[in-house]
Amino acid sequence: MVGGGVFSDDEENGYPAGSGRVATNMRACLIIEAIAEHPDGLTPTEVSRTLNLPKQTVHRVCRSLVEQEFLARDPVRRVLTPGARLRGLATGVLQSSQLHILRHQILARVAHETGETVNYVMPQADGMSYIDRVETDWAFRVQLPIGSNVPFHCTASGKVWLASLDEAERRRVIGKLDLARYTGATICKPDALVAEVDHVARSGYSIDNQEFMDGMFAVSVPVLDSQGRYTASLAVHGPTVRLDISKKDSVKDVLLQASSDLTDALFVSD
Repeated sequence: MVGGGVFSDDEENGYPAGSGRVATNMRACLIIEAIAEHPDGLTPTEVSRTLNLPKQTVHRVCRSLVEQEFLARDPVRRVLTPGARLRGLATGVLQSSQLHILRHQILARVAHETGETVNYVMPQADGMSYIDRVETDWAFRVQLPIGSNVPFHCTASGKVWLASLDEAERRRVIGKLDLARYTGATICKPDALVAEVDHVARSGYSIDNQEFMDGMFAVSVPVLDSQGRYTASLAVHGPTVRLDISKKDSVKDVLLQASSDLTDALFVSD
């Protein structure tokens, strides 16, 4: 966790132990960490105040991080948020061997207990991306391979991510989404989607009742880090001939337990 301290603007790459200074190549890491801990983003001035770093240092490092797409600048609110390369880096870390094995084992347990396909899904710029999954053993199943991107507004995993945003940001993001119609059940009006996502935020889970694909039902819950922040969506989907709203609660309970186990496995240090 980022904390304040006394830092120097010296441009050397290393300092003697106990000098109280932070090497230049560590400042980018500290800035990235500070911004990652604030879901709504931070301005460079707020970063400077949080880290007790000189403003000119923060502006210079942030400019470079934006140019390299590790950070992104919101043109409306003028805050810095994680960029495409940083999100990719985070995904890569979670894909590393030991963490991937732990995660995949938990997903396999969910698939066994529910009898349906389970997915680990993360938000990307163009939709929710399937990062990991365990398929059902049934021959008849809905095929959404790893790497697929699906819409935010009409998928259970996407609505869980939208619900993780604070209310003002939630409405701002929904107002900018392309609410394309995929089925007769797709929510295409911003006000209706806001109401739906508000309900998801209160209940702690989401469903997709044939909103994205006719004949498919899905349930999703958030996966949180050790500080209670959203990191991914955990979702089960299947054809409505086997999985429908009558099984919502039993699947939700399995997912909530698995989500807690994922938090412990991926984010809580021994």
